[in-house]
Amino acid sequence: MSAGPSAAPGSTAAALRHVLGHFVTPLLMCIGMGLAYLGAFHAPEPHDLRVDVVGSGPSAQVLAQTLQDKSDGALSVRTVPDRAAAVDHLKTQASYGAYLPGKHPELLVASASSDTTATVVEKVFTKVAAGQGDPLKVTDTAPTADGDPTGQGIFFLLVAVSIGSYASVAVIGGAGAVLALRIRAALAVAASLVVSVIGVAFAGPVFGLVDHGLGGLWAMAWLYSAGILLIGVGLHTFLKRWTTLGLMVLFVMLNFTSSGGIFRPELQPGFFASLHSFWNGAGFVEGVRSHVYFGGHALGGHVLVLALWFVVGMALIGLAGLAESKRRKAAVETAAVTGAVAGSAEAGGAHGPKHAAGAGTRTEAGDAEKIEEEIEEELEETVGV
Repeated sequence: MSAGPSAAPGSTAAALRHVLGHFVTPLLMCIGMGLAYLGAFHAPEPHDLRVDVVGSGPSAQVLAQTLQDKSDGALSVRTVPDRAAAVDHLKTQASYGAYLPGKHPELLVASASSDTTATVVEKVFTKVAAGQGDPLKVTDTAPTADGDPTGQGIFFLLVAVSIGSYASVAVIGGAGAVLALRIRAALAVAASLVVSVIGVAFAGPVFGLVDHGLGGLWAMAWLYSAGILLIGVGLHTFLKRWTTLGLMVLFVMLNFTSSGGIFRPELQPGFFASLHSFWNGAGFVEGVRSHVYFGGHALGGHVLVLALWFVVGMALIGLAGLAESKRRKAAVETAAVTGAVAGSAEAGGAHGPKHAAGAGTRTEAGDAEKIEEEIEEELEETVGV
């Protein structure tokens, strides 16, 4: 009767230490998400945002120079000779707005590049036209699909595909930990196929985010998802239960914020703007935009970014294979030593084998319980998505 009450406080204290130890992960997630999202999105301001003034005469030159000087680095203003040149710049994303001065001023934008950027450009030139006493006509040269009026649907598609990908890593690394690495890698590729098909279903039939080019979108979604899954499965060999946190840093905190899905790099702080040039989320978002809305302009570079992340994933799988091979070799050597010790104990007396067998059974049971506990904890931490 006295054993129960005395054991309870110790058991409670151990459980409490266990729970408190696991608070490290959500607190790090909180800090990381706050730094990343607020750092990237809390105060968007243009810097070197390329816009054009249409015209070759002195008045166009003066207007362009005046805008450049007054913007204090926010705008990069150039003149182009005619409307056709301005439209070409917009459709190749060489600029994000073109102003045609005159009695009936007109602003050309391409909302498919970024709705928020188009809004910033419109605010700038609405003031310019108002200063001249004229209303401003706005023409969208690259509108988005009817199912994606804000142009941000591609970003939220990125979010869905990303979460499906790195949550699958936790399942493969946790519940599939006993499987050979080649099987886990095959599961990663299979999971990426499923996730990418789900993404295409969302983009096309379900929500109509894009109205054509679903085949190319699927290919980029698969390449993007496979890169995340292979990187995650490879990292799991080294990070274990910290893999989820590591993937959140790579593919949420740094990825979503630098993708250009909400704000293009011209409206973001330098750190996130620099990541945009080579991070895989930006490769996916800009690749889909290029494929769907801009006739494939610069698509090869965006696909190359996705392919390089896929190659990194394959390389990590290779490194993980070497590490796991070394661990298996060390385990075999340890088992041989343990067997030799057990043999010596058996030779020492009749009780030796029973004792050794009992110890081995307890050790195996303890190891199995520990592995099961780690798997359960890792899968629970996936809630962090």
